[in-house]
Amino acid sequence: MSSFLLEIVTPERKVYAQDVNMIIVKASEGEMGILPNHIPMVTPLRIAPVTIKKDRSEETIAVNGGFLEIRKDKVVILAESAELPGDIDLSRAESAKQRAEQRINGKRDEYDQLRAELALQRALNRISVKSR
Repeated sequence: MSSFLLEIVTPERKVYAQDVNMIIVKASEGEMGILPNHIPMVTPLRIAPVTIKKDRSEETIAVNGGFLEIRKDKVVILAESAELPGDIDLSRAESAKQRAEQRINGKRDEYDQLRAELALQRALNRISVKSR
């Protein structure tokens, strides 16, 4: 089965670098499946899990926005942040979810409301990846 190199990079570190058979991401325009020899492109990513298929197994990484760059034989995700399931503290993610929900329900200005909604999306993303 053919493969390509997937790298997931954040400002702090390289989170993932392995040969994979397929990835599924949520781009700004919708969900995308990327296979080897995909057409080159760059697209923004949403806050959502990235599903990685490799040698008949599947793994998921919590990616919190960024950009996807598809090259001839390599895909690079430049993420604002990314966490492997083993690195996610579920109780911390649940607390972040509760704080974000409280801020959303409070009377805030538009900027605070947007920040709270993004924090909620990140917390839900982390919870969904850890719960798989």
